[in-house]
Amino acid sequence: MSERPDITAFVQSLTGSGVAVAAMDIGHTKGALFPQERAAIARATNARKQEFATGREAARLAMRRLGVTPAEIPMGADRAPVWPKGLRGSISHSGDICVAVVSRSDVFQSVGIDIETDTPLDDDLLDTICTDTEQRWLLKQDANARGKLAKLIFSAKECAYKCQYPLSLEVIDFMAFEISLNLGNHRFDACFTRQIGPFAAGTRFLGHYGAAFGSFATIICLPAPKIATFRD
Repeated sequence: MSERPDITAFVQSLTGSGVAVAAMDIGHTKGALFPQERAAIARATNARKQEFATGREAARLAMRRLGVTPAEIPMGADRAPVWPKGLRGSISHSGDICVAVVSRSDVFQSVGIDIETDTPLDDDLLDTICTDTEQRWLLKQDANARGKLAKLIFSAKECAYKCQYPLSLEVIDFMAFEISLNLGNHRFDACFTRQIGPFAAGTRFLGHYGAAFGSFATIICLPAPKIATFRD
């Protein structure tokens, strides 16, 4: 195991209490996969196998930190992780880093994590990722910062998608959320632009973000049993 305690502590600082975190270097995992996990990636590339194995090992390390016996995390037919009963979790990869977050379902009904390299978003992706409102906001920001802020919006949408999916089971595009970044306190607001599963248009997920060690991280945790503002 090759944990990254610096990134673990960085992400933990964004989650608050009730969420366990583990960050690891991809490709240095020594933990054994469960049979169903091995079968799920039997035909995957070596790179994908390393990502998958590192994600599972990081998640099981987070489980131990939560005081839970590490367990199998199979891959569903939709390719999403199937978390053990009573747990909620999320896994993200970026470059050579993998981060996993895990919580108890009676604390948070869903969690989402995304980690990205701290680099500007490619210009040709802007229209795919950002709504007209988001693009107008970006034009008001310092020209030297716009690319990275656009990448942060992308990360926030990835995070929000991971948080909503276990509850809606709907695959959505980037226009389903509109992101508002609060640059003063490192929070963001992900607003549904249309009805998605149980979430009405206008429903907002509130999350936190940060940048450290060459990476962006975004995190959303939805308290149980209802959607509410996180860590007010």
